[in-house]
Amino acid sequence: MGGELFEDLPPPAAPSVTPTESSPAPLPPPPALKSALKRTKPPLQSLPETSAPEKRLRFKTTTDVSDTQVIEAMQKIASHIKNTSKFSKASKLAMQLIQAGSVKPATSDHFFAILEAAMSSLTACNEPSVRADYHELFTAVQDTIECLSKKQQNMITTWTMRAVVANDLFTDESFTFSKATGKIKEAVSNLPVATEDDDVEEAAALKEKTEPVNEEPQLGNEEESDPFGLDALIPSASKKDDTKGKRVTLTKARKGEDEEETKRFLRSQREALISCLEIAANRYKTPWCQTSIDILVKHAFDNVSRFTSRQRDAIEKLWASVREQQVRRKQGKSVSGKLDVNAFEHLQAKYANEKISIRRAVGGSGDRKCQQWLG
Repeated sequence: MGGELFEDLPPPAAPSVTPTESSPAPLPPPPALKSALKRTKPPLQSLPETSAPEKRLRFKTTTDVSDTQVIEAMQKIASHIKNTSKFSKASKLAMQLIQAGSVKPATSDHFFAILEAAMSSLTACNEPSVRADYHELFTAVQDTIECLSKKQQNMITTWTMRAVVANDLFTDESFTFSKATGKIKEAVSNLPVATEDDDVEEAAALKEKTEPVNEEPQLGNEEESDPFGLDALIPSASKKDDTKGKRVTLTKARKGEDEEETKRFLRSQREALISCLEIAANRYKTPWCQTSIDILVKHAFDNVSRFTSRQRDAIEKLWASVREQQVRRKQGKSVSGKLDVNAFEHLQAKYANEKISIRRAVGGSGDRKCQQWLG
């Protein structure tokens, strides 16, 4: 009976097997990317600091130049800067020395020799081909003025008036032109009143320029007074007096040198200002320059006593020429049919007969005319 009960049932299933013994091995993980491998490396900060010193990454951009090499370069520049065709290149080399800080007390005399060679001809700085180069050079020289002596500073002040201020008078900008005329007016006002001695010294200086002086060697007084050299062996009771006298003489000599240098500076400054006035007067045909020139020449004429007698004649001729051109301009007709007058003359004519009062609304007597400040 029991066997018949299980005849219709399916055969029993096979026993289950545990996966740990017969299951296949898991697949290996995908290979790591290069970026992941790089991240696994130790950080750079773990390396010692001495392995990559910071100095090795710096590049040397300057070279150490000795004063001897700088002086040799300055001497070469001074020999070429006299030539107008080579001035542009030579001046740029001189400016490189300024920018490199090579102009210092040890080399200042040699650098001054460059400027002196450049200004060997006082009119060369105003030539059209080199105006800009002269202007740029002497503008940069102002940064080295402290390294120079008092005498050299005075010379550079005069040369700057010719190379910078005078060249600004050739500009096409009204602001630059007006600024230059203002500097000239200020320099004129700073001049002292000229004396008869200034006239004599000016005439002597002009004579030295035209006639070369031949200097002949003279025998010293020491050889004539002591031909056998016995004064050093004979005791003298007046050695202290001689020493004191030498000190006084040396002090007087220094004062005399300072006075002579001041006179020389004033003489060269006056000559530079006369040159500026002549350059400005030559631009009178430009309409927008006329007002500034009128005021400038009038200021020089009002301060004519600050110049020598020869220079006074030149200023008076300039003022007469300006006045004559003013009259011609007023008499002529322009395109619009009005009188060709500038702004200064227009205001002068407008306010010449006006009654001016300090109380504004209350009229004046008419005696205080505007001509007092309009010329």
